[in-house]
Amino acid sequence: LAPVGPIPCISEEVAREAFKDYASSNCCYSNSPAEDGVITSLEPHNTYRYRLETFTESRSTDWAHKPHKGEAADFYTQPAPQPWQVQVTPPEMFTNHTQELPVPYTSTIKVLHQICHMMMTFVCVCVCVCVCVCVCVCVCVCVCVCVCKECYVCHGTGKTETGDCGRCNAGRESCSSCNGQGTEDCETCEGRRQLMTFIQLKVEWTNHLEDFLAQQGGSLTAKELSSVTGKELFKGAQNLVYPLLGFPDPAIAQASERMVQEHQAQYLQTSRILQQRQTVELIPVAKVGYKWKGDAHCYYVAGNELHVTADYPDTCCCVIL
Repeated sequence: LAPVGPIPCISEEVAREAFKDYASSNCCYSNSPAEDGVITSLEPHNTYRYRLETFTESRSTDWAHKPHKGEAADFYTQPAPQPWQVQVTPPEMFTNHTQELPVPYTSTIKVLHQICHMMMTFVCVCVCVCVCVCVCVCVCVCVCVCVCKECYVCHGTGKTETGDCGRCNAGRESCSSCNGQGTEDCETCEGRRQLMTFIQLKVEWTNHLEDFLAQQGGSLTAKELSSVTGKELFKGAQNLVYPLLGFPDPAIAQASERMVQEHQAQYLQTSRILQQRQTVELIPVAKVGYKWKGDAHCYYVAGNELHVTADYPDTCCCVIL
């Protein structure tokens, strides 16, 4: 890579307009520092940003089930493929995505507990003491007890001034589980008595992004500059990239070598690297010194977006109603 010439520093007018836009975008900031402050200095603090992206795919399996709705089981058809033998189409490169799908030839049909042959639903029994007992008889037998509520319209009398209570008719509200119907479908089998069990494959595509900032006198961090862009000097993508050992700035060359080695060593242990991408940008950064009410202050204007970072000297306490 050939050496890159310096980016001209922004003008005083551009710096002032960026500061005004910054102040007006914050409801708790007074416009006075941006409008009345006197700019005293403009210093370029341009910096290189090296970015490495490693796009990986990982796979895991677990047992899953769903209500059987007549589908044919395929467990005995042929041997099931291994997780990495299942054909899955990856999404667009360098975008995070998760997909779950059944592994072929792993599905079986399981008939639930013997009691479930007789009862495919919960049985709700309301006894005289107004305690509703719901017995789940699908996979296991469990008891859920809930106290029936007194009707808030008739206060448990079953009567109102105009006659019978139109809400409950009996002084008590219906069971909250079965709504007075006496039965409720099993949530596991949906009342079908059978489950289809299978091995579920979970595929995760993850873009691991890391930045390195070659500071040149500025005080902005890589996080503060993460949302801005600059002049792109280099961009390359491969299955496995090579470090930029010939870059003119030694700090970028060293960071590239270190990060490439770390990414490949770390992510190849638990996943597959589908592609890597590395870029180098020259980020324009200007440090603007100004005076307001006799005190010296400064702010930074960075990137093509003219993003401002400042410790603003005139703020107020806002209350959002």
